Amino acid sequence: MSRPQRVQPAEVPGLSARRIAVDILDDVLRRNRPLDDHFEGEHAHPGLPTLADRDRALVRKLVATVLRRLGTLRRLLDSSLDRGYPDDAPRLEMILLVGAAQIIWLDVPDHAAVDLAVRLAQADRRASRYAGLVNAVLRRIARERSSHVGAEPGLDTPGWLMARWRRTYGGEVARAIAEAHSHEPPLDLTVKNEPQNWAARLRGRDLPTGTVRLIAHGPVSRLPGYDEGAWWVQDAAAALPARLLGDVQGLTVADLCAAPGGKTAQLAYAGARVTAIDRSPARLMRLKDNLARLALAAEVVAADALEWQGGPFDAVLVDAPCSSTGTIRRHPDIAHLKREEDIAALTTVQRRLIDRAVALTRPGGTIVYCSCSLEPEEGEAQIAALLEREPRVRRSPISAAEVDGLPELVTAVGDLRTLPCHLPDADPRMAGLDGFYAARLQRL
Repeated sequence: MSRPQRVQPAEVPGLSARRIAVDILDDVLRRNRPLDDHFEGEHAHPGLPTLADRDRALVRKLVATVLRRLGTLRRLLDSSLDRGYPDDAPRLEMILLVGAAQIIWLDVPDHAAVDLAVRLAQADRRASRYAGLVNAVLRRIARERSSHVGAEPGLDTPGWLMARWRRTYGGEVARAIAEAHSHEPPLDLTVKNEPQNWAARLRGRDLPTGTVRLIAHGPVSRLPGYDEGAWWVQDAAAALPARLLGDVQGLTVADLCAAPGGKTAQLAYAGARVTAIDRSPARLMRLKDNLARLALAAEVVAADALEWQGGPFDAVLVDAPCSSTGTIRRHPDIAHLKREEDIAALTTVQRRLIDRAVALTRPGGTIVYCSCSLEPEEGEAQIAALLEREPRVRRSPISAAEVDGLPELVTAVGDLRTLPCHLPDADPRMAGLDGFYAARLQRL
């Protein structure tokens, strides 16, 4: 008589999502791998396709919440561990971080967050012996929750970044930037036309800048207007630099470092004859896919912009590679992956790209240089140095009217400077901008 087959019990709901979140968090914090790499491309986490849309969204929310609140969480957990973390269970901290984040900030019942964290520890070969510790620490955090919510401003920002922002913007603004980074950002869309109608249809709002802003629920590709190419995802601040070129109808425009293509799409829709240049074939594939969905055309070139020969162009847009500290609200891993010494290497590349842009621009043409960095070396200082060494260009000041009457976005010399704490709103989920710098120059 044959033995009956043993039926494997179904996995506890939500456990897979937490396990994958711990995997990704471990990869980001201990191996310095960018967060987005885990969700898209050939190196994405292999477990994500097995999850429902809701659980995939939960994975990202879990990891992003931990990264936004990492300083607060680590101080909280350190105070709950009398002997610190054991050396023989490296993933134990990740399990506790994910569990504590759910208890304090996410809409997860305490008992579920604790139980799932204990199960994760039990399933980990090295952490299994500490399952009781996980249970005790998280139950204590749940009991004392109210004393943990009001963290001091800046605690979740690495010290070197806070010190820089205090020097550059002052203590009050630095704290406001850090506070803006603690909230999940809204979804910003650049629409082809009728922003008010699309705002109503998507149950969002149209900003003074023309961007449609909403709180997304579910995959972006399922929103109305996606399939017909009515809009594309682009932070409201990121949509400003291309507009500084003015009326580009019929003009030749080079977009250097163009991928993923939001600015290329803006220029193409405005009627420019765009040449989009980027050194990453993979990122250019995404740009091409976006242009195809939007029914827009551009010449796409896979090349290093520093070496590529072309032009001269009526206008050149340079979206320079940078430390990306202005995008921490959307990419919270950046605060923990970047180091202060990275900035010096990037400024060398930026300087060369600006010089290349000048060479590619015809006399009388326009250059816009921008970077999504809060660091002055990657913005204001670059343009000041260019104007010192290059007699063929001069600054073409930006007016508040060009940025929809928001004078706080324009510096004293006429450059664009947006901060994460700009565009405040009573609902922090609908507030803020990415940190961008842009300067407009005329080729003499």
